[in-house]
Amino acid sequence: MTKTVAVIIGSLREDSINRKLTRALEKLAEGKLSFVELNIGALPHYNEDLWETVPAEVSDLKAKVEAADAVLAVTPEYNRSFPGVIKNALDWASRPYGKNSWSGKPAAVTGTSPGVIGAAVAQGHLKAEMLNQNMVVMHQPEAYIHWKADAFADDGSITDEGIRKFLQAYVDAFAAFIEKHG
Repeated sequence: MTKTVAVIIGSLREDSINRKLTRALEKLAEGKLSFVELNIGALPHYNEDLWETVPAEVSDLKAKVEAADAVLAVTPEYNRSFPGVIKNALDWASRPYGKNSWSGKPAAVTGTSPGVIGAAVAQGHLKAEMLNQNMVVMHQPEAYIHWKADAFADDGSITDEGIRKFLQAYVDAFAAFIEKHG
């Protein structure tokens, strides 16, 4: 049975390398996982006063997270951490008190960067924050992807066989993790 995964892409840019990585992961997950992207760029900055009249974007975020079987975050690394838009989304969906939409969700983190450590520091910070949100975080395998443009085709396929095999194993491990912890 196909599991639904709420996907957080930490770069808002349409042509970002993390969006391209997400498309590649989605293609590898076909038949196992169905990705639903969370529109984190549409969220207002977190403001407790806005709960008086909940913004539609917040209601949509919470509904999509609650309907999903799991969460996948694909993050770039900005100044040795994950982007603020992800933290904003985590804050919105964890509130109001006692209504944490993330709680108990199996989750995984990956990401890419042009640097050889592939957003590793950002991923570590984000995993810690996901644990604070009471998500069940997959720690192994890890996927720190050094971006190589020629390894990824425009249609989401992966042209580098070593990277394709590695990412297929990552996706398969995440699908098994969801089955076990979902």
